Amino acid sequence: MTPHISRKRSTLAIATAVAAGALLTAGLTTGASAQPAAPSGAPAALSTSAKAGLLKDANAEKAATAEKIGLGAKEKLVVRDVVKDRDGTVHTRYERTYDGLPVLGGDLVVHTAKSGKVKSVTKATKASVKVASTDAKVAKGTAAKSAESTAAKAKTAKADAQSPRKVIWAATGKPVLAYETVVTGVQKDGTPSRLHVITDAATGKKLFQHQAIENGTGNSQYSGKVEIGSKKGGSGFELTDDSRGGHSTFNLANSESGEGKLFTDDDDTWGTGKPDDPQTAAVDAAYGAQVTWDYYKNVHGREGIKGDGKGATSRVHYGDSYVNAFWDDSCFCMTYGDGEGNKAPLTSIDVAAHEMSHGVTSATGNMEYSGESGGLNEATSDIFGSSVEFNAKSPEDVGDYLIGEEIDINGDGSPLRYMDKPSKDGQSLDSWSADAGNVDVHYSSGIANHFFYLLSEGSGAKEINGVKYDSPTADGSKVEGIGRDKAEKIWFKALTTYFTSTTDYKAAREGTLKAATDLYGADSAEAKAVGAAWTGVAVK
Repeated sequence: MTPHISRKRSTLAIATAVAAGALLTAGLTTGASAQPAAPSGAPAALSTSAKAGLLKDANAEKAATAEKIGLGAKEKLVVRDVVKDRDGTVHTRYERTYDGLPVLGGDLVVHTAKSGKVKSVTKATKASVKVASTDAKVAKGTAAKSAESTAAKAKTAKADAQSPRKVIWAATGKPVLAYETVVTGVQKDGTPSRLHVITDAATGKKLFQHQAIENGTGNSQYSGKVEIGSKKGGSGFELTDDSRGGHSTFNLANSESGEGKLFTDDDDTWGTGKPDDPQTAAVDAAYGAQVTWDYYKNVHGREGIKGDGKGATSRVHYGDSYVNAFWDDSCFCMTYGDGEGNKAPLTSIDVAAHEMSHGVTSATGNMEYSGESGGLNEATSDIFGSSVEFNAKSPEDVGDYLIGEEIDINGDGSPLRYMDKPSKDGQSLDSWSADAGNVDVHYSSGIANHFFYLLSEGSGAKEINGVKYDSPTADGSKVEGIGRDKAEKIWFKALTTYFTSTTDYKAAREGTLKAATDLYGADSAEAKAVGAAWTGVAVK
């Protein structure tokens, strides 16, 4: 590594980073291409005030909207997000309540034309939301104990069940009255745990569980000069980037709780490029947040993870020798460990972009982190983590379709995952099968990662940026790629307007076809390529 260099207000420093295994994504590139004018169905770039206005309008009209789309008298809508297209179409995302209780799996998106007419509605469940009674037969305490038992089976240490809340469970099968219990604790690798357990309120049977803390593992080190934003504080400079929603970076100093202490510096020169300087990890974390913000704003017109112009928080130096990193919605923050022996902070662009993209997913499609929807959730972070890294144009890490090629987690120089043929890692799925929902989400994500590669580059052998690929298809068909730029826009459009909490691979095919149609037309080469790429991974 070379010595750090810096200048006031816009710091140049060596960025030392460790890539987190199952979170990491590498850049994607096929070379620069001219950017055509955005299609009329593309998302419009909304200012913070414009988006706030749309949300205010949606809230004012939610009762009328509920009646318009045929919801029952006990059902009410809760506005979550809104996207407006260049052609004036508005996509409003809602949660649902029934008799005052949250409906899990009841989320929906109403697609409204510029004229105000409802064009269609995308629902997480097709079932009618109705239960005979909202009086539970099972006591709260019983549900809490059952949830703690589930956490114990998942080897959660210090398991502590929070007070269960009554909900309507509609994500699978016929809607039923249930309890949702959040069990906090520590996962076996040291990651915090927020395990959500759904229990039938009539029978006490466990219906579902999912982990709210989304992460992965791995470690490595690389360098590169980066610019980061800071501001003058009361005594020196603070690592807060007001140009990107006030994103701030905090030092946990090996603690496993709390917000930590905001990084400050006397002369606005941050880090040395070596992990023994606590500021070095902060530089990487701040830079990762910066390029992620820039990508979503410049490419998709989304300002901030939630699209509200507000920056998240990064916390570095979590725990002792913690070899991981994670996104947590409850604190709207990204947290990084220092790696094995506290010598390799997990603060690379890949990790930041991947995990912060979990935040984008949470604010939009919000696919449950379990089963097929969980695989799609994880793949979304792979796809956009890759895109962010490519968009950052780092000369130190040339874009490719290899996931975690920098970390050498296998000890032989091989990548963690391969997008062109996911099964090369020994565990990921190349294509869909009926058992896909029973596979760990980090491996079932291979189906969507493979789809994205095929859509971007096509099938067969080729060399890109010095890396050789050879992507097969499930049925032996030949797929022609449309380029990464178009592929990522289609995925983002589908995520923000057509995916829901229960989206599975079949629904993802439908959603991306609708997105491609909105962007490029029903008979376009792009829409046909989406269908061909999904067929290439056996999703029909």
